[in-house]
Amino acid sequence: MPQAAVDGISLYYERQGAGEPVLLIQGMSGTHLAWGDAFLAGLGENVEIVTYDHRGVGTSTPQDQPFAIAQLADDAAGLLDALEWERAHVVGISMGGMVAQELALRHPQRIRTLTLGCTYPGGAQGQLADPALIQELAGALLSGDRERALRTGFAANLSAAHVADEAHWPPFQAMATALPVAVPVIMLQMQAVMGHDASARLGSIEAPTLVVHGTEDRMLPVANGELIARLIPDARLELLDGVGHMFWWEQPERSAALVRSHVLAQ
Repeated sequence: MPQAAVDGISLYYERQGAGEPVLLIQGMSGTHLAWGDAFLAGLGENVEIVTYDHRGVGTSTPQDQPFAIAQLADDAAGLLDALEWERAHVVGISMGGMVAQELALRHPQRIRTLTLGCTYPGGAQGQLADPALIQELAGALLSGDRERALRTGFAANLSAAHVADEAHWPPFQAMATALPVAVPVIMLQMQAVMGHDASARLGSIEAPTLVVHGTEDRMLPVANGELIARLIPDARLELLDGVGHMFWWEQPERSAALVRSHVLAQ
């Protein structure tokens, strides 16, 4: 299994394709499997894609101590070093979008283009999930009932229309159970998310930036995407009407086409 040595830890990664280097950064409780085959295939030819697991996830180095989003951004920069990629197109979603923000701020010379999906800038104007939804998710996660936790997460992360089609449940369940993330690690990730605030610094990002957000996102409401697009100079905002938080899972072909066109236009 490919492992990259990064600042005293090891990060599991996978790479495929050839061409423009694209680093995909997953969100809270997400693994490299959470991108889904349809989205990865939709990115098409002429790109080399790297997906990876954050510290504490999968076969990456276990994690039992708190960390910040900035530390995860430095992990991503270290992975770029290990891959011998001087610069890359960076795609981050949800918590991974926060990591991508910090990567662009802390290591701007490493970024060719930036895509920020269903994410959050922090600050007074940023909006996290409704407290009732957070309580529902936390209760399910801590219940010890894996089926309840997965079903609750499925309903929270995807639009009501998507969830209503029972045919969509088995692929999600298979992905989520193939490489489960330990609850204590998810709690550490949640702490990192709560401490994230790049809002006052986003105006210094110079990389060409695409912001993608579903209008039915309950995890990180669409107002966050609109705010980020205002804060980053010349950022382009794409709103996916009726789509939930995991837009790349719900509409993989459309989402991949947006990312691909952004990457190859530069």
